[in-house]
Formats: sequence, C-alpha cells, structure tokens
Amino acid sequence: MSGSDVRSVVRLSKQPSIRDTVTRALRSAIISGEMQPGRVYSAPSLGEEFGISATPIREAMLDLVREGLVVAMPNRGFRVTEVSAHDLAEVTELRLFLEPPAVEKATPLIPETAFAGLREQADEIVAAADRGDLVEYLTADGDFHLAILQYAGNARLLALIQSLRSQTRLFGLSSLSERGHLTESAKEHHAIMDAIENRDAARARALVHTHIEHVLDEWSGPVSDEQGAAEATTR
Repeated sequence: MSGSDVRSVVRLSKQPSIRDTVTRALRSAIISGEMQPGRVYSAPSLGEEFGISATPIREAMLDLVREGLVVAMPNRGFRVTEVSAHDLAEVTELRLFLEPPAVEKATPLIPETAFAGLREQADEIVAAADRGDLVEYLTADGDFHLAILQYAGNARLLALIQSLRSQTRLFGLSSLSERGHLTESAKEHHAIMDAIENRDAARARALVHTHIEHVLDEWSGPVSDEQGAAEATTR
C-alpha cells in the first residue's frame, strides 16, 4: 500500500488522545488488509502522510507490537505480522467459545439507558459500510461489540476477546464492499441490538455466533497460508 493509500483509508477523527486515535486506525487498517502483511512501515513516513509528527505514530506502533500486530524492525520501522489460515481458524474458534456466551450473559444486564448509544454505534457501522470505509467500519464494529461485552462484568474476558479480535484478518471485506454486500453484513448489528433490546439473550447469542462464523466464510478472503495472506492484499 502506497503512502497515499494509507492516507485514504486511515481517517483521523478528533479524539482526546491522538495516540489512541492512531492506534485504533492502524489496528483496523491491519485487520482489513489495507496495511499489507509482511511489509515494513516507518513511523516518519506514516507521520508525514497523516500530517502529524512521527512520535504518536511510533507510540501507536509500540502498542500494536504488544498486541502482536506488528514487529519492530530496528532502524527500519515496523513489519505487519502475517496470519495463516490455521491461525485464523484457531482465533475464530476461540472467539466462538467466548463471545456468544458473553453476549448472552451481558444482554439482561445492559441498562435501557445504554440502548440509544449502542444503537447509534450500530448505525455508524452501517454508515461506514455504505461509504466503503473499511477502516472506520472495523473501528466502529470493534467499539460496538466491546461496548456490549463490558456488561458481562469480566475485565479479563473483555481484554482477551479484544486481543483475539485484533488477531483476526478480514481481507474479504474489500471484495464485499466492491460488490455492494458489506452494508447487508453491517445490518447484522441492528438485528443484534433488536435481540438485546427485547432481552432475548438466546437470540443475541445465536446472532453473534453467526456473525463470527462469517470470519471463516466471506469476510476473511482467500487466506491459505502466511504467503497467501500477503498475496491476498496485493491482487
């Protein structure tokens, strides 16, 4: 991905912390495949594209090193890690074990006062899909799911799920967007909210289970091995 491509997919919004904003944007760009597996990105070049100094970029990248999304390359920058089909299958299996029951637990505990905010987040996911903004789509998607899961009341579980979501790769989203199908997938979040507002915990669990299964279906794209993961983003 060229510098101009990075600038087009990562849109910095006004946030209390520029470091947090950059971290979230870069994380989503990696998960979506906009930042290519195996490629080395330098903090100064990314900072130049974003119109900010290299410092918050470097700090954000160090956060992503701890998440396993990039590897620090001394005197060069940061290399985006590759995820094999086997890795993705393992991550998805773990997510299926953890997220649906956590949503089921959270559903009766979410206060009605939180419904409007969660519904607005679901709307943001659909809006991003309509625009074809994959980075914002994944950022909003992560915010929505983690906002729900926090009501399960298990901070360690929340951190683990967040880590697993970061290890996912969704290269197929670009193809879905190009075919005009991403909005349809995005609307699954409205169905999840319907179940939550109706206090139908079993349905919320089933919908999230199906939602995650899409990772190994149309969302992940043609990832067969580590090399295939890299090639999938350059075709």
